[in-house]
Amino acid sequence: MAKKKPSIVFCHGIWADGSCWSKMIPTLQKEGYEVITAQYGLDTLEGDVARVKGSLGRVNSPAILVGHSYGGSVITAAGMDDRVSGLVYIAALWPDDKETSQDQQDKYPKTDIWGHVEIADGRAWMKHSGVECFAGDLAPDEKQIVWATHYAPDANLFNTTAPGVAWKTKPSWYIVATEDRTVNPQLQRDGAKKMGAATFEVASSHVPMISKPNFVLDVIRKAAKSVENDQK
Repeated sequence: MAKKKPSIVFCHGIWADGSCWSKMIPTLQKEGYEVITAQYGLDTLEGDVARVKGSLGRVNSPAILVGHSYGGSVITAAGMDDRVSGLVYIAALWPDDKETSQDQQDKYPKTDIWGHVEIADGRAWMKHSGVECFAGDLAPDEKQIVWATHYAPDANLFNTTAPGVAWKTKPSWYIVATEDRTVNPQLQRDGAKKMGAATFEVASSHVPMISKPNFVLDVIRKAAKSVENDQK
């Protein structure tokens, strides 16, 4: 019986949209994976989780959810869906039961990025100076793209919750960005340890899927191969 490749559903963080996965998508598609990026409004965690579950309906099962940054909070809840067979966290949050994204970050020293945020019109905008904290290892032209495409979350987003902690029951993989100035690297390591994830460290800013795409692709392939073997 032929093995079935899982689908890959990408889930972005704050100050981003689906375009942040542009270095992942073409390669995975050429390798035969069905890929989609979930686009959501960054208004409430529950609303964003609902959008991801809608995206799961547009691809074949089983699926792997790949979450970056706040996208980790999203896949932690959305991953409870029966169509999801694995979770990949990239420099990501991983809130436990009844814990908000802000609760989790408050347990660790504040990172540099928060000195470069402005609240306007109810949204939390990253100042242009914050790009160095968010994506400091990118080339200048790529930094400008990150700035131009960044999407601000609702200012209260990190204080919202959604039910479910999928990493307690689903296999997980975690990429720790050791040079991260947006999500505390120790928060990342602690999460990987708590969830028993296969863990990989990379010397990267907060956006290794842009600055170290081949490294991230290799981890996604490992996760996909593991799920594929389980489904044979």
